[in-house]
Amino acid sequence: MSDQTTPATGPDGGTGNRPGGGSGNGNGTELIGQIAAAVRRERERSGLSMAELARRAGIAKSTLSQLESGAGNPSVETLWALGVALNVPFSRLVDPPRPVVKVIRAGEGPVTHSERADYAATVLSSCPPNARRDIYRIEAQPGETRASDPHMPGTVEHVLIGAGRALVGPTEAPVELGPGDYVSYPGDAPHVFRALAPDTLAVIVMEHI
Repeated sequence: MSDQTTPATGPDGGTGNRPGGGSGNGNGTELIGQIAAAVRRERERSGLSMAELARRAGIAKSTLSQLESGAGNPSVETLWALGVALNVPFSRLVDPPRPVVKVIRAGEGPVTHSERADYAATVLSSCPPNARRDIYRIEAQPGETRASDPHMPGTVEHVLIGAGRALVGPTEAPVELGPGDYVSYPGDAPHVFRALAPDTLAVIVMEHI
């Protein structure tokens, strides 16, 4: 499941969408503040300067500066690029600590949007210490393909379609899936998700080494 006070510019020069729609964290402003703190924390933990992290992620330093100040407007593509550059799961940048029992209703949860397709990813469960997986709910509409750059080395994606139809998998050989269909594929190589029917819903499990 690729930035600011003005519409965001991601690695491909596209325009980003606000990440806070439907957020169970209260509102978009709270989610953006949470993302800002997480990016700054992970950058400092990695010992990277702002300029070096921006270079590794393929984004402008000014974009990263705005994001860390809480004035940014990051798309899912930008956050994925930062996660790869920081060598941390995407979910670590958007999902706060949760109580032991967690319920996320439909339409709730921290949402990030693609700047390339009508595609929204909601973090349902981030990877706890010593575990190796994140879980996302995907909502997508027909139109542009959501093309993903490679994630961290060793990543495997598992996709289960709940409603609608989608073309999913490696960029060179995606497969068409319907309700109840499942596919797994390397997440550390280019891959795609393209909705083929309105209101397509899916669950993606991201497995990390």
